[in-house]
Amino acid sequence: MPHAPLDLEVLIIGSGFSGLGAGIALKKMGIDNFAILERADDLGGTWRDNTYPGLTVDVASTSYSYGFEPYPEWSRLYAPGAEVKAYADHCALKYGVRQHIRFGKTVTSAAYDDQTNTWLTRIAGGEEIRSRYLVSATGLFGPPKLPAIPGIEGFQGTIMHTAQWDHGVDLAGKRVAVIGTGATAIQVIPEIVDRVASLDVYQRTPIWLLPKPDIRIGEGTRAFFRRWPIAQRATRVVTNVLNELLFGIGFSHYRQLPALYAWLQKVGVDHIRKQVHDPVLQEKLIPRYSFFCKRPSFSNVYFPVFNRPNVALITDAIDSVTPQGIVSRDGVTREVDVIICATGYSVFEKGIVPAFDTFGRDGTEIGDYWNRNRFRSFQGITVPNYPNYFMIFGPYSAASASWFGMIDTQVRHFARCLAAARKQDANYIEVKQRAYDDDFEKMLKRRGNQVLFFGNCAGSNSYYYDKNGDAPLIRPATQFGMWLRSHLVSMNNYIFMQRG
Repeated sequence: MPHAPLDLEVLIIGSGFSGLGAGIALKKMGIDNFAILERADDLGGTWRDNTYPGLTVDVASTSYSYGFEPYPEWSRLYAPGAEVKAYADHCALKYGVRQHIRFGKTVTSAAYDDQTNTWLTRIAGGEEIRSRYLVSATGLFGPPKLPAIPGIEGFQGTIMHTAQWDHGVDLAGKRVAVIGTGATAIQVIPEIVDRVASLDVYQRTPIWLLPKPDIRIGEGTRAFFRRWPIAQRATRVVTNVLNELLFGIGFSHYRQLPALYAWLQKVGVDHIRKQVHDPVLQEKLIPRYSFFCKRPSFSNVYFPVFNRPNVALITDAIDSVTPQGIVSRDGVTREVDVIICATGYSVFEKGIVPAFDTFGRDGTEIGDYWNRNRFRSFQGITVPNYPNYFMIFGPYSAASASWFGMIDTQVRHFARCLAAARKQDANYIEVKQRAYDDDFEKMLKRRGNQVLFFGNCAGSNSYYYDKNGDAPLIRPATQFGMWLRSHLVSMNNYIFMQRG
């Protein structure tokens, strides 16, 4: 077998929290011959790109951190986005990962070279990097998705997506339309309503919201956490348990707990009725699908917006956009100056996971492979015929309300594979076909307990489903189960050998 000089032992694509987590794991293993490629000029992924007004985490901040690095500087129980970005910077510096990041590097493709047992990654501009191992840490979501509405390209006002917020646009006194009422819109809308002349909110699907237990974390509490990190770790355990009860067990074992989630829906409906005065608006805001068919959230300030005289909730579908405004299906034209698209992202489509063409041992591009064989992977991280290739967020990897719960388990699985290879003096790691197939069969068997396949999700327009009717974003498992598997998964599920 021909020898190919390696540029790096490990190449990581993406410098969000998953990429940083993989890099930190390598440092802890004593592996320094790695790099992290980042297309932007700064690290942080989602928390670098999103800067819209009202941005906060939608799970308790006490859970939103690496398990090994609790953060005592959160100012609120639901921390603002700028603080999350600061946490990313903190971790990159503390653990010596920032020096491994190469900014302004857009990956166009990566291909496994069977002759040399290496990955050749190509970067826009012609640069190539050859590595032994390749880690895709580009997240689960694709680029911001603008709605495909006839005439939108001819709008003469300002259009922006919440993920690409233009802070140079002054909304004061403007007529504004927000398209979408998901997790982003519920944060943006209350923040801008005081500034605008009028606000039209276009709702296709209402969202389940629960009262938000947000509190300010004072300097005294932060000082206590700095002095006694064990106290913050204990707080993290408590909030993780609550998240597991609400989101992990609830989502994956909906079938076994109908009474609990009927109660949650009642809490959600009562929340709307207490905060919205108009009974007609109340009915429009109440979801008609089961709790968890779409990701629910928390807010105390979203529903009261609709009591304002300058706010309109439009539930008629959008027909088209004119140069001056938006036409709904009922024929009404509403003139606006600014259109804000809170329309989310593409999920599990070719070119999204991963975000670049990836060619395996037989030359098959992984997106094409999944298009033919459905999105799947072994425990969300590996695929046969793609040796030495790991995904932090592959199909069926997500099993927690907090990204960090998922990152911790996936990075641990990845690190155990590398450690096993070192122990066996191997440089080739590939998941066995049988393990891969068995894992997918388990997913199909267990998903019957999920709300997506047992509850009433008709009309939810959930991005959890792909074109095959599968739900590869969410693993039918609890976060504790994934944590346990990441420690115990047998390395006999993998082929280890020395090549090249």
